[in-house]
Amino acid sequence: TDMEDDLKPLLVNCVEEDIIKIDTSSDSSLDPRSKRPFHVEAKNIVSIDCKTQERVSAEASAMNKRIQYYNRLSAASNGALIPPDHVLPEAKEIYVYSPLGTALKIKDQPDGSGTNSSIITIFTIWNTMMGTSILSMPWGIKQAGFTFGILITFLMGLLTLYCCYRVVKSRQAIPLIDTSNWEFPDVCKYYFGPFGHWSSLAFSMVSLIGAMVVYWVLMSNFLFNTGKFIHNHIYDLNVTDHFPATNGSEKVICPYPPNHQRNSSLNLQTSSPNEVETLEFNKWWSKTKTVPLYLVLILLPLLNFKSASFFARFNVLGTASVLYLVVLVTWKAAHLGFHLECHWFTSTYYFVPEFRVFFPQLTGTLTLAFFIHNCIITLLKNNKNQENNVRDLSIAYLLVGLTYLYVGVLIFATFPSPPLPKDCIEPNFLDNFPSTDILVFVARMFLLFQMTTVYPMLGYLVRVQLLGQLFGNTYPSIFHVLLLNIMLVGVGITMARFYPNIGGIIRYSGATCGLAFVFVYPSLTHMISLHQTGQLKWPSAIFHSFLIVLGVANVVAQFFM
Repeated sequence: TDMEDDLKPLLVNCVEEDIIKIDTSSDSSLDPRSKRPFHVEAKNIVSIDCKTQERVSAEASAMNKRIQYYNRLSAASNGALIPPDHVLPEAKEIYVYSPLGTALKIKDQPDGSGTNSSIITIFTIWNTMMGTSILSMPWGIKQAGFTFGILITFLMGLLTLYCCYRVVKSRQAIPLIDTSNWEFPDVCKYYFGPFGHWSSLAFSMVSLIGAMVVYWVLMSNFLFNTGKFIHNHIYDLNVTDHFPATNGSEKVICPYPPNHQRNSSLNLQTSSPNEVETLEFNKWWSKTKTVPLYLVLILLPLLNFKSASFFARFNVLGTASVLYLVVLVTWKAAHLGFHLECHWFTSTYYFVPEFRVFFPQLTGTLTLAFFIHNCIITLLKNNKNQENNVRDLSIAYLLVGLTYLYVGVLIFATFPSPPLPKDCIEPNFLDNFPSTDILVFVARMFLLFQMTTVYPMLGYLVRVQLLGQLFGNTYPSIFHVLLLNIMLVGVGITMARFYPNIGGIIRYSGATCGLAFVFVYPSLTHMISLHQTGQLKWPSAIFHSFLIVLGVANVVAQFFM
């Protein structure tokens, strides 16, 4: 009956709360955006504590019936019948009302039941954004020039931060629809239809597969150098004898001097009494010919796991490896000292100019280094203080930029020139230290194990997004999954064999995926939303169009460097 409907509680009463011990801070069912609780004026709240249990007032009873009619007319997912944001009061004024006479005040969590403090949120963003790009930062600064490289890093950080801010705000500009559970690809689908959906998926695949290729090349590198360290220790070999190198305890090598033809598979001759064993070892332990194939035995079975939850437990290794790299760079810088000379536009044999035309190689690398746009909404959902999202995001970007600059500037500035030219700085700066260096050996082992646990997670994300869209099932069969994983592994082996340059891979994949998620889609969605409300002005249109042009130029320039 109608009276029974009026008396049907929307929440448990106070006595039941005492028994069940409901924790409203973590109950997603009380999310004001997901359940849309109706607003009860203060004059209609008969009781907001547990002292009295009076009957519902007439006004609240009528409001309760309206909500029930909404539920009967449409499911909660139908945005047309859900009260939009602008007619709801502030979260601090929202109550879920029980017809039995109690009202539960909803805590201020407009985007979900976030539980992370600002410090945890900032650290999570920093930890997620820090990746393999940190190994290429010294090389990127060398390509752009010392002064220009620092300036570009600062400007790219600001540009990517602003575009990330536009991603965070993109959902709020969509009217009459509950977007609380949306990610940025959903926003792209809303504005651009199926094209936005599939194009965002394609560019997401570029970023994920690009990261997997970089990981395969790096794991091949680290495994190769680990084997060399063990072999050289057993046979008492000094690998620096085969490369231009510095003297002293902190050796730095130049594997590929300027104008030297790169050939990673070259077998170096030795004067060791165990020459036969060494030549046989070099035959079966080649950085590009054999070691990338050995990784298949380890990683291909791991890729076929149905769930990646086991590997997620090792995420802390990413933080530990970055911190160890910072300590390693600090130690090396303290022992090597600074080696800088200022040459603004002309280069010498030992030094590069402060401004170089190869700077797009750094911008491509930085696009991936600062790339977090496809998952930033998810990371900020768990922030307890949603009003601090922009501040926390800005602080996280600042810390990431400072970390990149710290590693890049110190390695470049302390690289011993002379006797070695600055052009010897490798895309992976660890390659500038011999395999016999114990501290670098520990870093390689650390990174090898960490990447071995992250690589299956990247493959899992590719499988979930790709197979889920194509077949509606993230694990349609073992044959589908195995075929996909063989293709992913094949791409990694091919690149490790013929193009083991992580700097090149990072800048190409970074500029490509950044074109969509960093420059084009955030700018277009913002301009379209302003145009729909009649608020688009010429300065805003020109600025955001300029961002799109920058993104296109960033991609095109990679093919001319």
